[in-house]
Amino acid sequence: MTISRRKLIEPQITPFYHVINRCVRRAYLCGDDPYNGKNYHHRRGWIVNKIKQLATVFCIDVCAYAVMSNHYHLVLKIDTEQQKKLTQEAVISRWLQLFNGHPIAVDFLKDGQVESDKQQALSNLVAEWQQRLGSISWFMRCLNEEIARKANKEDQCKGAFWEGRFKSQALLDEQALLSCMMYVDLNPIRAGVTSSLEQSNFTSIQQRIREYQQPKTSAKQSPSNKGHFQLLPFVGAEHQAKRSGINFAFADYLELIDWTGRCIRNDKKGFISSSQPKILQQLGITSDAWLEHSEQFMERYANVSGKWSRMCAFKQHAGGHWCKGKSASHQLHPN
Repeated sequence: MTISRRKLIEPQITPFYHVINRCVRRAYLCGDDPYNGKNYHHRRGWIVNKIKQLATVFCIDVCAYAVMSNHYHLVLKIDTEQQKKLTQEAVISRWLQLFNGHPIAVDFLKDGQVESDKQQALSNLVAEWQQRLGSISWFMRCLNEEIARKANKEDQCKGAFWEGRFKSQALLDEQALLSCMMYVDLNPIRAGVTSSLEQSNFTSIQQRIREYQQPKTSAKQSPSNKGHFQLLPFVGAEHQAKRSGINFAFADYLELIDWTGRCIRNDKKGFISSSQPKILQQLGITSDAWLEHSEQFMERYANVSGKWSRMCAFKQHAGGHWCKGKSASHQLHPN
C-alpha cells in the first residue's frame, strides 16, 4: 500500500531522513554520455552548490550527500528547534532568498511594520513560510526544480528530468543514521568511480576530510554565520549535551568508513583487520554483520530503518502493514 509522503516524514518521531532522487529519460547529472559523447560533469557542481545554498536558508542540516551520474543521495536532519525560534524578520528574509515575496512581507522587511489591517495577513504568510522552512518536501522541490530547468535548457528540451519527486527513508536511531551515512559516502567507491575517499568528488566525506585537513588558523577565520554552509558536525558523545550534531567522533567515523570501504572494494572478508574499529565495539556490532548491513542498506530497508520495534511502531503510525528489513535489523539490533 502506498503511504503518503506526509506520513513518511514525521519530525516528531525522528529528524533524520535519507533522500534519493534519480533522473529519467536516460538523463545525466554528470559524466560521459556514451550515446551522444557529451560530458555532464559540471552538473554535479550545480546540485552540490544548490544543496549548500538551501541548507543556509532552510532549517534543515545536511549530514551526508553523494552526487552520482544519474542520481543523488542526501541524509538530512530537520532542525525543529531552530525553525520554532525564527523571528518574523528571519522567516521573511530567508524566504525571499528563494522566492519573490508577497508585497506585505516585502513592506514589513523594508519598514519594520505594516498597517494594522494587514497584520493578520502578514502573520498568516509568516506562519506558512516558517512551516515550509522546516519541510524536506519544500527543500527537495527547490533543489529539483532549479536543476531540472537548467538541465532542460542545456539539453534544449522540455519534460520531466526526474523520475519522481523523491524517495525517503526515516532513520530511527543512531545505528541507522551511521549505516546510512556510510552507504551514501561510499557510493562512488562501490560504483567503481574512484578507489579512495579523498578522491570521491562531490561527496560529503571528501568535504569533511578536506575541512579536517585545513589548518586550524584558517578554520577559525572561516565564517560561521547563517549564510555559511556547514555539514552537521560530528560532536562525539561527550559533547552531545553542549553541541548539536552527530553523536559520534569524526575520527571513529573515518576509521570505520575506511575499513568498510576497503572490504567492499576488494569483496574479500579475509582482508578485514582482526581489530575492529572503536565505534563498532561501542555499538556492539560484529564485523561481518556490519559489512553485510552497510553493503546492502538499500536492498534491506524500504522507507524506514532502525531497530525492529521502532520500525514497526513507525509503520503502524504511517499506516503500513509490514516492515522490510527484519533479518538485517535483528543482526544489528537484537533488542
